[in-house]
Amino acid sequence: MMNDIWVEKYRPNSLDDVAGEKEITERLKSYVKTGSMPHLLFAGPPGVGKTTCAIALAKELYGDDWKGNFYELNASDERGIDIVRTNIKNYARTMILGDYDFKIIFLDEADALTRDAQSALRRTMEKYSSNCRFILSCNYSSKIIDPIQSRCAIFRFRGVQKEDMIPVLKRISENEGLEVTDEAYETIYRISQGDMRKAINSLQIAASDSKKITAEEVYRSSATARPEDVKKLLLTSLDGKFIEARKKLDDLLIKEGIAPEDLIHQIHGAIFAYITNNDALVDLIKAVGECEFRLVEGSNSRIQLEALLAHLVAIGRKYGNK
Repeated sequence: MMNDIWVEKYRPNSLDDVAGEKEITERLKSYVKTGSMPHLLFAGPPGVGKTTCAIALAKELYGDDWKGNFYELNASDERGIDIVRTNIKNYARTMILGDYDFKIIFLDEADALTRDAQSALRRTMEKYSSNCRFILSCNYSSKIIDPIQSRCAIFRFRGVQKEDMIPVLKRISENEGLEVTDEAYETIYRISQGDMRKAINSLQIAASDSKKITAEEVYRSSATARPEDVKKLLLTSLDGKFIEARKKLDDLLIKEGIAPEDLIHQIHGAIFAYITNNDALVDLIKAVGECEFRLVEGSNSRIQLEALLAHLVAIGRKYGNK
């Protein structure tokens, strides 16, 4: 069962099967119907269906010939101008397989390209537009130069909503013979934060131990802190009980194996869930942001998290845990 990568195994083969983004898939299906399309720019967070839509579009356009007319590259592997001058240009020059008007080059993580590489790509898009269409995928469209954006139809993806994600997870669970509780589905959705790829991977990891999956199993297998534990850490600190909060931090980092960066993000969410005092919120978010920045810069995670707890104690004394 675990030899397959479920993200690939259950990747939709048609635009109709893509979870969510109905407006986007309807627009893409209109390109399939006419057999014509402009250059496309897919922008949005990870795991929301950008690559899936590109592949499904190619499969519907070309049928069995899709692999010969669809070339996928990841710009994060090679960021420089050479990837445009060699890989992309060489493929753009090749003949179209079958009786079609154009072939597709899919460039994933295009926002990783340097500005020089993007400038070269703009020229390539112009030169070979008669027989080649580009689909650029990125997390941040602002990192794509304006001359490229102006040549593309821009599609902005959002996180997969719960009503779209859970039915997909249930279908996978049924196919794999899993027994998954409703609370486990809710937990997977909460952990994934709209990332379908992360949700499917979380389900597969949880299924590696047992075919009966509970919320507890999802938390354990994904190394994610339970909301009640994060709440206790936050409120204990704001109550001024630094030693007790530090012990809870030990449990989360050592016994539960929670990554410091992940814990920071969960504390950030808990602050908005449990704190109502506006002035306290401002100071709390400032403290969390400073801690997260120092972790990213490479500071000692344990020291920085304990410093955050100390800030929370001081803020709790200032505002009285409101």
